[in-house]
Order: sequence, then C-alpha cells, then structure tokens
Amino acid sequence: MSVEISTIVSAAERLGEGAVWDCEDQKLWWVDITGGLINCYDPTSGQNKEFSFGEPVGCIARRDGGGLVVAAKSGFWFFDPHTGHKTHILDPEADIPENRFNDGTVDPAGRFWAGTMKDGGTPEKQGRFYLLDTDLSLSSMNKTVYTTNGMTFSPDGQTMYFSDSNRLTRSIWSCSYDIATGRPGPAELFFDTRQVAGRPDGGTVDAEGCYWMAGVGGWQIYRISPEGELLFTLDVPVEKPTKPMFGGQNLDVLYLTSIGFGLTEGTEDSQPDAGGLFAITGLGVAGLPQPRFQG
Repeated sequence: MSVEISTIVSAAERLGEGAVWDCEDQKLWWVDITGGLINCYDPTSGQNKEFSFGEPVGCIARRDGGGLVVAAKSGFWFFDPHTGHKTHILDPEADIPENRFNDGTVDPAGRFWAGTMKDGGTPEKQGRFYLLDTDLSLSSMNKTVYTTNGMTFSPDGQTMYFSDSNRLTRSIWSCSYDIATGRPGPAELFFDTRQVAGRPDGGTVDAEGCYWMAGVGGWQIYRISPEGELLFTLDVPVEKPTKPMFGGQNLDVLYLTSIGFGLTEGTEDSQPDAGGLFAITGLGVAGLPQPRFQG
C-alpha cells in the first residue's frame, strides 16, 4: 500500500465538515460550519466554489429534485447554490436557540438524517438525531448525546452508525435499521475510541463494510471492521480531521475535511493546511455511492 495525502483546498481558520460526493456530477460538496459556507470542489478543474448560506451550516445533501437540502442553525432548508434561493422547511429546535445542526447523512431510501449539538459554552447532553422523511415529515431517534456525529450506513443499509465526539463519551454506536420505515433499532456500542488518540468525528463506510472514522484531536483516521475491530490507522497532517468521504470516478479517493482553529499551542506551524480539504489515494479500497435526498 502506497498512500499519498495531498492538500487540494487550503482554507485556514475554517471548520470544514460535511463532505458528500455526488456520483452524478462527480463533485465533492462540503461545508465550513462557522463561516456559513457551502463548497463545491471539482476534481477535474481543481476549482473550489464557495456559496454563502448566511448562517452556520452543519451538513448538506444533494437533492434528487435539484439543489441541496441543508441542516443549518435555523433548521432544515432547501437551497439552490447557483441562484441563492432558499426555502425554509422546519426548525425542530426553535425552542433551543443555543443548539445548531452538526452531522448528517442520507439513508438508502433517500431520507435525510441530521443531528444537533449545543453550540459553544459548557457542553450539555442535548443533541438529538432527526430524520427528515421524503414527505418532509419529521421524527427523531430516542437518544440524546453531547455532539452528534459519525452517521452513515452499512453497504446493505441494514445497519446505522452514529457517534458522540464529546470527551466524556467518545463512542461510536451501531443499530439495526429498517429501510422500509426509517426506524433504527436499539443502539449498541460499536467502538470505544478511548483505545485510539482521536475522538470520533465524521465517518463513512467502504464497499467492504468497514467504518472509517476521523479522529479529531488525534492527527489520525481509522478503519474499523464491521465487527468493531481496529484494522488500520493512518496519520494525517492535521490535528483535527473531521469528515472522510470516498469519491472520484472509481470511489477510491478518500477526501477529508478538517478544522483550522483551536489547535494545540505550538503545533500551528506543523499543520499549515489545517482547515483545508485533503485527498488520500492508494488505500486499496473503494467507498459507496451516496444517495440523494428524495424529498
């Protein structure tokens, strides 16, 4: 295995997150949460376009009907990045103004999962996982955490993964998933990240069913078997990697977002591209196509 890591977008001071590869247009979409920016990276041209959303954006997904579905500070939106047109759908936490959306994913049936967290201040266990169905109805998982993260699905869609990045928890869970109804089963501990350097941030699953975890705070990403066994650790050039996502024509390029602020004092010079977007090649494994939101 000859792994290479390249910086493809330099973006210091950003909170890069939410990477999603769109197989139809062959582009990578990702967000800068605190900057309220939605990015679109085109590997063919090497260009990265920025679209301002006007408020913190936690996660996004391509919409089958065109444009994006967005989970932002003020709830769920439809957004056309090319015209700037926004349509508000709903805000499930209008009564919790200190919260914002963070991580999300689309299930195999085209529903949009997105989770919340307290935005700043003393951490509180008030993050929830919400499901926006294709008819725009809303439901939630019967579980609260500090920092919702790591949502993704197994290749057959029958297992859902999610995590809590908080230092008090730092765990990844798995649960059975009913694709027909969108209902998750009881959560079971999948991987306790106290055995590795990084806390669990974003995650994705490869074609072999292994879970890739961004180890925020640990300068590493990890590959974990479907049975919860640590298979592979890769050192990365940033302290705070946030979200891995397979892309490219053959889905064999692992893109990685990162955070560019709040770094350990004295390490700034050793990670000049923190906050940027990276491409990792030579891993010898491919990812899975990401569904579009069908609502």
